[in-house]
Amino acid sequence: MKPVVEVENLSKLYRLGAIGASSVRESLEKLFRRGGNGTAPKAATKENPIADDRVGPEPNTFWGLKDVSFTVNPGEIIGVVGRNGAGKSTLLKILSRITEPTSGRAILRGRVVSLLEVGTGFHPELTGRENIFLNGAILGMKRAEIAAKFDEIVEFAEVGKFIDTPVKRYSSGMFVRLAFAVAAHLEPEILLIDEVLAVGDAGFQKKCLGKMGEVASQQGRTVFFVSHNMGAVRSLCEHALLIDGGRLVKTGHPGDVISHYLSASMPKDSEIEGQIWWNGDKDAPRCDDVALRGIRLLNPEGVPQSTFEADKPITIEIHYQILQRLRGARFCITLLTQEGEYAFTATDHLFQSETQLPGSYKTACLIPGGLLNRRNYVVHVQCDIPGERYVLPGAEYLSFNVAGVGNQSSNFPEPWPGVVCPRIEWKVEPALK
Repeated sequence: MKPVVEVENLSKLYRLGAIGASSVRESLEKLFRRGGNGTAPKAATKENPIADDRVGPEPNTFWGLKDVSFTVNPGEIIGVVGRNGAGKSTLLKILSRITEPTSGRAILRGRVVSLLEVGTGFHPELTGRENIFLNGAILGMKRAEIAAKFDEIVEFAEVGKFIDTPVKRYSSGMFVRLAFAVAAHLEPEILLIDEVLAVGDAGFQKKCLGKMGEVASQQGRTVFFVSHNMGAVRSLCEHALLIDGGRLVKTGHPGDVISHYLSASMPKDSEIEGQIWWNGDKDAPRCDDVALRGIRLLNPEGVPQSTFEADKPITIEIHYQILQRLRGARFCITLLTQEGEYAFTATDHLFQSETQLPGSYKTACLIPGGLLNRRNYVVHVQCDIPGERYVLPGAEYLSFNVAGVGNQSSNFPEPWPGVVCPRIEWKVEPALK
């Protein structure tokens, strides 16, 4: 059986300048802002925002993708991971025929449906019903085929009451629900999904992930899934690609690729000192509402470090600035292992005031000693307004190691399974006859 996707030496060269309606500065910031720790890669600086290995052959050019090659078999779910600006979206745009490659080729055997950003292919003035039929027609489907799937699409998207309302009045979550439902139910051979599912609520995200698994396993469709949700990539995908600096740097089992990505994305100075600070607005992860100023990992004496004894508490401290009045926001910390397994997620929503006024703030959580197993961990931080929007999208910023004495695993030389390893009290005594 031939591969459903064949990519050979795929490259895309861009020229710096006005890209669409954006300015040069906006385009550069979008393309080269690092998703892993909020700073540019080491090979790039503020003065020279293009890393040396991405500089093009002519002045003011750079490689969005460079010599990427891989094949995909029918029915596979492929996870695509990498920091922001690495080239993931460029790859999907070429596969979906939105843009043409500079060199190389991509052969796709089958109908392709892409969901690359909220509302792709939707007309804001048309109703949800009309947009379903419009999308189906664009894909080359007959009206009878679309009508046969219509009720199933509406039920999955949970927008039945609003199906005859113009989609310009939909929330971003409703937009995504309907767009994904259309893409998943109109039977494409190849489904391309960028990070749009991050807009939906947790329940619908779980529903979408289940549908992607069903589309691949039961219907034999191929799914490309670009996501910063390492847990979803690990559990859903059979194969993963790591894109960095426009190049394909690793392929293989999702666990191996995620481990390589997370370990490589941590800055060395932060690994040693257990902290990261942003001095200027250009470097700091920020939006119109919030800007991060620093994140620290502290021992009980309040000293930053990146290696902790298993029985000692760990404080994760986030410094941030509110830029304009913000209502209902919270910070969330997700702790992952270096292999991409979720340890836990914690949020300060019970401790935040309902409204935060402009100013400097600090939020901190205390991980009790004796809880975590001996292994390497990655700290993922995001700020959101529950059920409404992401204020600062999540990203991995720091990593640390738990070692030494203090929990059950400390008594064994071999690696002890599991993420947490609390000291559990046991009582052993002779049984009464």
